[in-house]
Amino acid sequence: MAGQGSGGNVIAALCNVFIPGLGQLVQGRILAALLFFVVCVAGYATWWLVVPGIIAAIAHLWAIIDAAKFKPYA
Repeated sequence: MAGQGSGGNVIAALCNVFIPGLGQLVQGRILAALLFFVVCVAGYATWWLVVPGIIAAIAHLWAIIDAAKFKPYA
């Protein structure tokens, strides 16, 4: 029972609230975890340019939703 709304996905989504990409790492998706983490950290680090900060916030929200809706292939 590892689908949308399962306990593992809820924990992964909660992990993403604190550190973007951590939820994907908990689910075993290393490439997605690195991508979300790098995009969010780079965007938040350059928040004074406004647009990267907005992109980072969108990517952070996307990481949370992605972890919550993840369905394994098998």
